[in-house]
Amino acid sequence: MTLILGMILDALLGEPRWLWSRIPHPAVLMGRLIGWCDARFNAGNQRRNGVLTMAALVIGAGALGLILQALPTYLIDIAILAVLLAQKSLVQHVQAVGDALRLSLGDGRRAVAMIVGRDTKTMDRPAVARSAIESAAENLSDGVIAPAFWFAVAGLPGLLIYKITNTADSMIGYRTPRHENFGWAAARFDDFLNLIPARLTALLIWAVTTRPDPRKITREAPLHRSPNAGWPEAAMAHGLNIALSGPRSYDGALRDYPFVNDDGNHDLTPDDVNRAVDTLWKTWGAALLLAVVLVIGAEV
Repeated sequence: MTLILGMILDALLGEPRWLWSRIPHPAVLMGRLIGWCDARFNAGNQRRNGVLTMAALVIGAGALGLILQALPTYLIDIAILAVLLAQKSLVQHVQAVGDALRLSLGDGRRAVAMIVGRDTKTMDRPAVARSAIESAAENLSDGVIAPAFWFAVAGLPGLLIYKITNTADSMIGYRTPRHENFGWAAARFDDFLNLIPARLTALLIWAVTTRPDPRKITREAPLHRSPNAGWPEAAMAHGLNIALSGPRSYDGALRDYPFVNDDGNHDLTPDDVNRAVDTLWKTWGAALLLAVVLVIGAEV
């Protein structure tokens, strides 16, 4: 029941500015801690230090989860879960790109730059829409389904371990000269923790869209540069019959990535962004229904 209430509370309230403008969000605190670890320990034997840093972060997050979970009220569990889920905020950010793109290409580029790390200044309209939809698919897994999954499996310890790992991966899990070795453990552990949730997300997207031939998803998903992100992205591409991924630029360097569902529509518009937002809500609804079924099953 805690999972169900937490999901509903997040969907209703999202990230209230009046609160997080006054106190730091837990994800911000996690980011500050990881940044401090990066500045303090990313030297010498970087691979070893990175492994030890991740071990300390995971143990600390798990211990904090156990302490909080032991407090004599379920309201704390519900509140923490709602805060660390990102359904409504994801929907708002993706919808903002579609709304901005309707105003002008420049507005669309500025909006999508808030949610993606690639170069946006030279994007055309389909590229802006495509980037928003890819972000929707990937962050649906990372920000909603995966944390809910690990809360269902291991309570607050599982949730906090997942969030600290995912945050670390987003900050230091890159193949750059500074982080390739130090962030290796963060990236690999994040891959492991997302192994099941990413595929579950793809299954849920498949279930609420056109239910395309699943063989197409299972064939293209492993070709993605990420071992997990390809699953929700391929499911979204085939479910909406659109082409995702493809060439893009990072720091001025063009990456010639292949398209996912190259036979799908390439000329994406704000209407396609709206379809992706609808899919986010339908997938959330399917996940909520699954949580209800699990709760009922556990009580029978």
